Amino acid sequence: TRERLLRAALELYGASSFLSTTTPALAERAGVAEGTIYRHFTSKEHLLNEAYRRAHRWALGVLEGFDTDRLRRGPERLAMLGKTLTDTAAADPPIIRMLFSTAHEPFLDQQSRTLRREFVDGLVQLVAMGKSDGQVRPGPAELWASVWLAIVGYAVERVASGEWTADSSPMNMALEAAWDAIAAKQAGGAGN
Repeated sequence: TRERLLRAALELYGASSFLSTTTPALAERAGVAEGTIYRHFTSKEHLLNEAYRRAHRWALGVLEGFDTDRLRRGPERLAMLGKTLTDTAAADPPIIRMLFSTAHEPFLDQQSRTLRREFVDGLVQLVAMGKSDGQVRPGPAELWASVWLAIVGYAVERVASGEWTADSSPMNMALEAAWDAIAAKQAGGAGN
């Protein structure tokens, strides 16, 4: 029952705002009585935070998979992360919508904010790895991680909404643009 409620929260909170998502709608989506929500969660906010944390734990698990991969460099890891986010947007849109949602910020507890920070920090580490290899442009890794994430976030939302497919030309162009936006410019290279 708890899992069904979390899934309902991911689906409904990802599709609309916290305030417009009612407990009767959550209960109906989960196939339970409204009062059942409160047997598993102390409040509607608690359910939102658990769903938000689920999405971020998933994303942190993806990033942790790169920690054991010592063969690939930063840009390859970013490409793999982008592809994983894209494929997940096609297969499980609610988790991607929750991961990239900023609409729920006022309702997030400290644990949820900490997980969000850990995800961003993990991305910053991937970008910093690319900087140490000379493949990411000069400047703060935090800036370039934010730029990459903004472009990829926009694109995966298009996939999650069904506007694009995971392997569509616009999606591939967006992933290329995300890298091009942060890539170090090669001195004397073609087009310079």
